[in-house]
Amino acid sequence: MNILLVDGYNIIGDWMELKELKKDKLADARDRLIERLAEYRSFKGWRVIIVFDAHLVPGIEAKNKHHDVEVIFTRESETADERIEKLASSLKTRRDQVYVATSDSTEQSVIFAKGALRISARELEIEMEEIQKKITKRVKEIQEERASSKIPLSEEVEEIFEKWRRGQE
Repeated sequence: MNILLVDGYNIIGDWMELKELKKDKLADARDRLIERLAEYRSFKGWRVIIVFDAHLVPGIEAKNKHHDVEVIFTRESETADERIEKLASSLKTRRDQVYVATSDSTEQSVIFAKGALRISARELEIEMEEIQKKITKRVKEIQEERASSKIPLSEEVEEIFEKWRRGQE
């Protein structure tokens, strides 16, 4: 199985849509990132884990699951980079490939050493745009299939059925 580890605040700081949301409310940007990555997870079938630094959300470590996406807020004394490095080491197996989404060049070097592969914030955004296009196309195809699967009826027969439906003869 492929596993995508995401440096949450790094991605928020890079994607234009999320940067704009962050200006008004950081929680909205986080929620939107989770939504987008839930689509990614559903489309690709990968396990997705988003890691956020605790320093921006003070408190104790928290782990949640939203839309089948795992969300981790690190302990107050731990950075997202540190947690991602630990996860990259512990999750990498012969059957599982770990990818890390970050544009932090230092972090990229460290995760390469741990056997993980890198996806830059920009690469992930481009891939998300492509996935969104494919989802939109598939939804249209399904809608068209449903519309064309109805039995074609003449207007006369439709009127008769409508009268029967209303209890008129």
